[in-house]
Amino acid sequence: MQPKHLVTIADLSLDDINKIFHMTRELKSSQAEGKTAKPLEGKTLALVFEKSSLRTRVSFEVAMGQLGGSAIYLSRQDIDLGHRESVRDVAMTLSRYVNAIVLRTFTHKTVVETAKNSTIPVINALSDYYHPCQALTDLYTIMEKRETLKGLKVSFIGDGNNVARSLALLCARLGVTFRIASPKGYELDNAFLDKIKTLTKGNSLTISNNPREAVEDADVIYTDTWVSMGQEAETEKRRRDFQGYCVDAPLVAQAKSGALVMHCLPAHRGEEITDEVLDGPNSIVYDQAENRLHVQKAILKLLLLAGS
Repeated sequence: MQPKHLVTIADLSLDDINKIFHMTRELKSSQAEGKTAKPLEGKTLALVFEKSSLRTRVSFEVAMGQLGGSAIYLSRQDIDLGHRESVRDVAMTLSRYVNAIVLRTFTHKTVVETAKNSTIPVINALSDYYHPCQALTDLYTIMEKRETLKGLKVSFIGDGNNVARSLALLCARLGVTFRIASPKGYELDNAFLDKIKTLTKGNSLTISNNPREAVEDADVIYTDTWVSMGQEAETEKRRRDFQGYCVDAPLVAQAKSGALVMHCLPAHRGEEITDEVLDGPNSIVYDQAENRLHVQKAILKLLLLAGS
C-alpha cells in the first residue's frame, strides 16, 4: 500500500483536514487534563533538516515523544542531502529504518523526490514553496478563537512566499476569504495561481499591492518575515521594497475591531511587525506557536496510523 504523504495541502482531502482539526482538539484537551495515550509507541520519526529551526524541530520531537514514539534529528551536516548522498538513496534507506520522515529543506523538489522514493509517510516541514504544517496550525488556531471559519476574511501582508501559498490554498479549500497585499514583484506567482484554480471552487482569493485595502474589514491580519532563509543576499533590497508593509497599530485599526493578528515566527520586530502589535491584545502569535505541537501530533497520528 502506498504511504500517505503531506507534501502540500493538496495531498489532504477535506475529510483529512477535518480529522486533523478534530484530533487536535482532542489531543490538546487530553494533555490539559493530564490524560496520556501512546498510539505511536514503538514508532520512530526521522527529522531531516537542512535549515535551522526552533518551533518545527521542538514541536515535532515533543509531539512524537508525547505520542509514545521517538525522533532522530539529522542535520545538513549529518546527511548533506543530494550531495554526499542522493535524495533517492536517503529516502529508500530511511524507509527501512524509521516509520516516517519529516523534511525541512531549501528546495521543494527535494520533498517531492523524497516522497516519490519513500515507502513511509513524508511530511513537508517547510520548503521554499510550501509550509503545510504551518497553514494547518494557523487555520486551526483561528477556528479555536472564533469557533468557526465560516464567513471569515484572512488578510496576509507581505511576500507571496511558502507560508502565503499554503495559507491561500487551505483557505480556499475551507471557504475562507484570503486577501494578500505584496509589493510589485513579490506577489503570488502565476504557476501557483493556475494551480489553485484547479484545486478549489469559487473565487476566495484577492491580490493587491495596497496593505490598507487588503485589511479592510478583515477578521485576521497575518504577516511573515520579508527575508526567508536562503534569501539573505537580498536583505537590503527587500527591506527597501517592503517599506509601507509593516503591520503596525494604524494598519490594524483599518481591520475589524478585535481582528486577530498572526505571525508564524521568527519575527523581525520593527520590520514586518511592530512590538506594539506583536505584544498587543490582538496578537495570538504564541497560541499559534503552541498549536504547532498539537496539530502536528494529529498529523502524525493521521499519517502513521493510516489503514490501521
